[in-house]
Amino acid sequence: MRLPGQAHRRHPDDIVIGPLDLPARVDEALAVQAVAFGLGPDEVAVRRQIVLRHMTYPGARALGATSGDRLAGFVYGMPNSRSHWWSTVVEPYLRAQRLDDWLDDSFVITELHVHPAYQNRGVGRALITTITDSATEPRSILSAIDTDSPARGLYRSLGYQDLARQVLFPSAPKPYAVMGAPLPLRR
Repeated sequence: MRLPGQAHRRHPDDIVIGPLDLPARVDEALAVQAVAFGLGPDEVAVRRQIVLRHMTYPGARALGATSGDRLAGFVYGMPNSRSHWWSTVVEPYLRAQRLDDWLDDSFVITELHVHPAYQNRGVGRALITTITDSATEPRSILSAIDTDSPARGLYRSLGYQDLARQVLFPSAPKPYAVMGAPLPLRR
């Protein structure tokens, strides 16, 4: 796996983590998300518009994990704003825990997905730590399906803690947990 600023280290799949022109590769990224997250074509079409809109927000940036020309995973995020749709949904849940200050001065991980063929190899960890390493905000927030999953285990190992649980997003079939961590993330 090669990370920006590090000497090349051999990895069985020679995964390279680097900047991703997400609008140009949105369909490829959403194909990874569809396989990793189990999305159908209708959900992908809706998410396509959301991703393209998000990438116009100030400070939004994306990284990709590539193996040759293949996109093995991606992450994108941005400085959080209370005016963003996600924040308006999670704010009452965080306020109930007296933790809504986490919505201020935070870098939000909007999406992080790794193709199943590349999972459990450190790709997700490399993506999230690399994108948050360049954040100027003192903390990071994200949401994840509220189950005991490998993704939640990864986030906990990086220092994320539950801020609110059983968060219901409109049209989402399962509840989510909102998690937060101080930056830099634990390694």
